[in-house]
Amino acid sequence: MEMVKKATERKRLAFVVCLLAFLAVSMGAVAQPKREFRGAWIQCVNGQFLGMGTEKMQQTLSYQLDELQKMGVNAIIFQVRPECDALYQSSLEPWSRFLTGQQGRAPQPYWDPLQWMVEQCHQRGMELHAWINPYRAKTKTTTQLAVNHVGVANPERCFSYDDMLILNPGIAENRDYICRVATDIVTRYDVDGIHMDDYFYPYPVAGQTIPDDAQYRQNPNGIKDRGDWRRHNVNLFVKQFYETIHKAKPWVKVGISPFGIYRNQKSAPSIGSQTNGTQNYDDLYADILLWVNNGWMDYCVPQLYWEIGHKAADYDTLIRWWNKYCAQRPLFIGEDIERTVKHADPHNPQQNQQPAKHRLHQQMQNVKGTVLWYAKAAVDNTGNYATALRQNYWRYPALQPLMPFIDKKAPKKPRKVMPIDTPDGKVLFWTAPKGKKWGDAVTRYVVYRFEKGEKVNTADVTKIVAVTSNTFCRINDGGASGVTYAVTSLDRLQNESKPVKKKVK
Repeated sequence: MEMVKKATERKRLAFVVCLLAFLAVSMGAVAQPKREFRGAWIQCVNGQFLGMGTEKMQQTLSYQLDELQKMGVNAIIFQVRPECDALYQSSLEPWSRFLTGQQGRAPQPYWDPLQWMVEQCHQRGMELHAWINPYRAKTKTTTQLAVNHVGVANPERCFSYDDMLILNPGIAENRDYICRVATDIVTRYDVDGIHMDDYFYPYPVAGQTIPDDAQYRQNPNGIKDRGDWRRHNVNLFVKQFYETIHKAKPWVKVGISPFGIYRNQKSAPSIGSQTNGTQNYDDLYADILLWVNNGWMDYCVPQLYWEIGHKAADYDTLIRWWNKYCAQRPLFIGEDIERTVKHADPHNPQQNQQPAKHRLHQQMQNVKGTVLWYAKAAVDNTGNYATALRQNYWRYPALQPLMPFIDKKAPKKPRKVMPIDTPDGKVLFWTAPKGKKWGDAVTRYVVYRFEKGEKVNTADVTKIVAVTSNTFCRINDGGASGVTYAVTSLDRLQNESKPVKKKVK
């Protein structure tokens, strides 16, 4: 009889646990991974900073970074080269008109936006990825180029297309030029990554033809098909770009954000997705899967800007496709905030698609993060998107996904961890461990807090109280006794050391 009672009690307990789990899910509570890329694109090409001036732009960016930090963002992708120009001090390309209103004119009062953003992001525990457009030399809205712009100095290396100016991918000198510009950025600035968007060969426009007959005749490389030849040109560039960046700084991550469709099934029955739209492979001559599988990039961010249920490019179909075929490098998903909150969940018309998309992320084994398009939409809390991140999905901090193909060795532990009473309260201090090589150098620390009697478990993200570049952390516990803190070291790739535990009396 006693055994029956115990069995019944166990069943009742199991039911309660399941019920609580169900309620947690229904109320929106979700488990968070410890490592997740949480990025946001800050673009300039839309003209959002035009006419602001130095002080106003700094205030605007500071506010955006503060708000993004509150909602859990841990990486900023900042546009610094929209049209062979620069939002940073450069001897190779002119100052951007998207910064000052006139290409070639320096900002007044003078400042360097890229250097400033690196410092501001690192102070907030965020990574900074410098975003460049590799081939676009002039946007449609630009009417005047500076005398030192490549389109003026070397017009023979560019072609016009749809009121834009494009560096010709068929000219080897352009590959060298872009790599030289990127090397200049990563060697002079402490960026964590360098990022290219989806513009390789231009998006096709009816009635327009890419004028590359001369280059094809001069150097066909034994390739008979013009499409294959164009893809070969871009492949050569991507490989050279990746090798160039890692030779300059091995730890700088190379990321590419392609258009959301690789190929449609009607073009490639064996590998294409059940979609009907512009294709990376066939229309932009960008063979993304070749780059991923050859290891010519460190992360991939397909722009899945459509909604679940879109007739030509269904989000559900596409995230499953990328999860299946793009697993050789960390995969992050580019999310359009405005479109996500505009459309209702097909299975729950009372709410927008943010919860449904997040569930899909959790179900995809190879999806390791999200990049928000765009930062201002998140900061403006469009459709309460940011509120959901802050209160639920990104409530706790997250470390960056591991990249063992660059570096997998954990750094040494912090030294001399010690709580000290100060006039402002108790502060936990420690000393940086020694590291001779770049892979051993510590850049940040993680501080965990555990109540009396709790087991130290650094896999529990709810116990993280700080991810900081400082060697101290305030720990005002209001007189709590027996609390244990644990401090770990992070290297440039956020490999994590073993913890150093310290009980605070």
